[in-house]
Parts: sequence; structure tokens; C-alpha cells
Amino acid sequence: MRKILVGCLALAVPFGVMPIAANAQEAPISPTAPSAQGDLSVTIYNGDVALVQDVRQLDLGNGRVRQNFPDVSAQIRPETVSLTVPDAAIVEQNFDFDLLSPSSLMEKAVGETITLIRTNPATGAETRERAKVLAVNGGVVLDIGGRIEVLRDDGLPVRAVFDKVPESLRARPTLSVTLASTRAGTRPATLSYLSSGLGWSADYVALFDDKSDKLDVQGWITLTNTSGTTFTNARTLLVAGDVGSNDDGNSYMPRPRRATRMQPGTETAGREQLGDFYLYPLAERTTIADKQTKQVSFLDAKGVAASAGYRFENGWLGSADQSRSAQSVLRFANSGAAGLGDALPAGTVRVYIRDARGQPQFTGENRIEHTPQGSGIALPTGDAFDVKVQPTVVARTKLSDQRWRTQMRYRLTNARGRAVTVELVQSGLDWTDTRVTEENRKSERQSAGSAVWQVPVPANGEAVVTATFDTRY
Repeated sequence: MRKILVGCLALAVPFGVMPIAANAQEAPISPTAPSAQGDLSVTIYNGDVALVQDVRQLDLGNGRVRQNFPDVSAQIRPETVSLTVPDAAIVEQNFDFDLLSPSSLMEKAVGETITLIRTNPATGAETRERAKVLAVNGGVVLDIGGRIEVLRDDGLPVRAVFDKVPESLRARPTLSVTLASTRAGTRPATLSYLSSGLGWSADYVALFDDKSDKLDVQGWITLTNTSGTTFTNARTLLVAGDVGSNDDGNSYMPRPRRATRMQPGTETAGREQLGDFYLYPLAERTTIADKQTKQVSFLDAKGVAASAGYRFENGWLGSADQSRSAQSVLRFANSGAAGLGDALPAGTVRVYIRDARGQPQFTGENRIEHTPQGSGIALPTGDAFDVKVQPTVVARTKLSDQRWRTQMRYRLTNARGRAVTVELVQSGLDWTDTRVTEENRKSERQSAGSAVWQVPVPANGEAVVTATFDTRY
């Protein structure tokens, strides 16, 4: 009758795993092996895609040879690999992504015999037993001299020693290539491929002086690496723009609280372009470590012309029983004349204003999209505390089967100690089928679907805008 014992090892394998060499001496694998990468260049695009170019010196023989390329990205897209080797042609390539770990080593040992080393906690004496691995399914099941033992982690010191490392397991992500070489000797090999797991984003810190209407803007690039591989001492180039790709990589994009409005610019930026994309090279080589986030400054502008204001947009037939807050809006331009002459990659702008003690305080944030140089930007940062608007449908009269007259009133109030101007927008209009027949303040049709009033509201006071619309419905 077989005896079922409960041991001290779970599938997570919390013990040290060491292979046994041919002479039966225990030989641990070094966890700090140097990188096999060569002269490395990494181009990172928006949308979770990067181009890696790696030039390595290879010592090849004549004829058909097999060459390994360790330290490639663990998220390499093998179908995108391009390898150029002088006097050699590619016959076959394989990407080995089954990495060496305690769990994978145990899983590959199913059906094989390993050595268990147990240590007596009281005496320190070691005992060794040969065990056949039967299964690794939520736990390790062993056959030890005819008895079945399920290992678990109960704190007793146990080590598993394996006779060898399976050839299918790699210590690092490895691309293996079979080459047909026409000569022997050392030569450069240029390896290029696309990879997921490398990304970048832009973030901006904007310090607004509401007394001088000046803005200091600092831009940061945030690099992230979840590719499973460290890229050592790499020339790094960032590309701003949405590159078409069939890869299904997921990337997080924060949604704005209010839509940032932009008047597209017509100035040519002074930085390098690649087709329709702008390039942001890092000034020095850098190491992008796996599972690392790194920040690099790319913009530092002082005294940019800016202004703070308010905006309220009312939907068609929108009416409210109580006043609603207007949006707080920061307006500036990234033009050369305004002091911020650069194309701005998409990112989040966080706005600060100094308080009465001179300390910068956070007042809101929003997102900008890729912004050409010379653009006008209206960035909503939150809802105003003291500036309110109450829209009211005063009357609605049917003129015919398809025509209506709608009378609107907008009451704007300002509890601040200084006058403000509110951009009041009535949206939901039809350019060809809507007429403003009466209004107490002149509006502007900035777009086909809206009428806009610039309304000055006195300090601790109010203003009223009235308008009558003739519409189809």
C-alpha cells in the first residue's frame, strides 16, 4: 500500500533551484550575466510599438551555422525581424520565449528524475533522495521510492537539484537563426525588429501667474518598459504621432474631463521630422531597464503669454432650475511669438497657480492632442466656484409645421472681486436652418452648430444675455 505524504514545496518553488553538471557538481546559473546586446538604437512610437536596431559582432564559420541572439525583447514580433549579415543568408529563425524559472524547470522535469535535498532544522544534516516528477498541476507530485509525495511550502528547507537544464528553456529571451555563411570570420550583424512593451508619454507642468498673465511650462517624457528585457546604453528616439499598426497591443489613454479646444497652427517647428511625425531624440544614450519608468525633461519655457477665462456651453433647449458653474479655461499658444515655439506631443497638462504665500498649488489638469506649432490652446482645468450661468427657455412657439421660435435667456453671475469675461456658447444649431432673429448682445457663429457671445460680467455682479432663434425644430 502506497503511503501519501505531504511535503514542503508548492508549485511556486520557493527553494533555490540548481542544475547538476556532468560531473555531478552543483553549478548555479549566474543571475547577473552581462548583456549580449551590441550597438543599440531604440525608436519608440505612440501606441505600444517600438523599433529595436541592434548591431552585434558575430564570429561565424563557413557553411550552415546556427547563431543565437539572446537579450532580444520578450515581446518581439518575430514576423518583423530583419537580419543583415555580410556574406550570409538566413535559412531559418526561431524565437525562444520559454524562459528559465523554478516553475518552468519543474514543469519540464515531468517524467524525469531529480534530487531532493532536505535539511534537518535541528542538526543541519542533509539527506538526499532521488524523486521522479509525476505531475505539476497546481502542485508538485513526486514518486519517491514507490511512495507518492505532494510537496508544499511549510517552512522546512528543501532544495531540488536537476541533472540538466532542458534545451528548450532559455535564461533570457533568445532569437536563434540558422545562417548559410559563404566565409569564416567576424563581421557585423544588424538585427532589427518591432516590439510591444515599450512606450512613452508626455506630461506638462504649467505654472500660471494670474497677475502678469505669464506661464512657465516644463515638459517631461516618461519612458516605460514592460517588454521583459533591459535595453542597455541605447540611443533613444521618440516619435510623436499615431503610426498605423495591426498589432493589438493595449495602451491606456486617459479621457479628458472637458474637451480641450485647439485652433491649429501654421508655423513650422524647428525640430526634425520623419514623414508626418515629429522626432524627440534623447540627448544622451540611456539604459531602459525592464519594469522601469524613467522621466527625461524635453521642454523648459519661461514667460509664455497666457490668460485665464471662463466658458459655458449650453445644449440646444437646455434649461436649468439652478445656476451651473462655468468652466475655468487657461488659454495660451505654442507659437514662437508667445514664447513657446515647439510642436507639442500629446499629453496631460497640469496647471499650478501660486497662492498668497507664494506656494504653487494644483488647480486642474486636462489633455492636449498632438499640437502643431503656432496653435491656440484653450485648456479647461475645472469648474469655477464663483462664476455661474443659468440658461432658461423663456418661450417656445410653433410657427408652422416645421418652424419654431425659441426665446432663450442666460443669466451670468460673478461673485469674484474683479470683472471676468465668459465665453457663452449655444450649441446644437444648424448653420443653414437657424437664424438668430433677436439678441441683446451680438453673437458670432464660430462654427456651423453654435452661436458664441463674449460676455463681460462685472465684479460681484451679473449680466443677462437674451436671444431668439428661428429653427426648423
